[in-house]
Amino acid sequence: MRHHFSTLIITVALLMGSNISAKVTQSEAGQLKGAVELTAEQFNKLVFDIQAENLEYLGKLPAIVDFTATWCGPCRQTAPILDHIAREYAGKIVVYKVDVDKCGQIAQAMGISSIPAILYIPADGSQPVMTVGGRGKDRFKAEIAKYLLK
Repeated sequence: MRHHFSTLIITVALLMGSNISAKVTQSEAGQLKGAVELTAEQFNKLVFDIQAENLEYLGKLPAIVDFTATWCGPCRQTAPILDHIAREYAGKIVVYKVDVDKCGQIAQAMGISSIPAILYIPADGSQPVMTVGGRGKDRFKAEIAKYLLK
């Protein structure tokens, strides 16, 4: 009996893990309940391919990328605000988060030296804008209006 229960728990954990982060597309991310944490592989497919000669935004919707870490206090304060922003602007912008400890190569390629670092990426091909530091919902909304939804 104990063996079957352990097998069930492992099976459920594997199934949940494979469904949560392995196959997120940008259109799906826009419909989810908050910011979507990306792996390095997902970042390279949905945002920028850091191996490419020229960094070109790969998405169709404007995006916010939050470079964060679990140990960072201001990052933890920013996270629920960005989850709210992701829900409020669903279908208009996509909100991603990248853990700099899990995706060090991405953080290095993007020049992240302080966190939280917030990257605003317009979908119209104009220059992305990087900001650093925590902020409140009103400041996020102002920056979205200025950089993404002009």
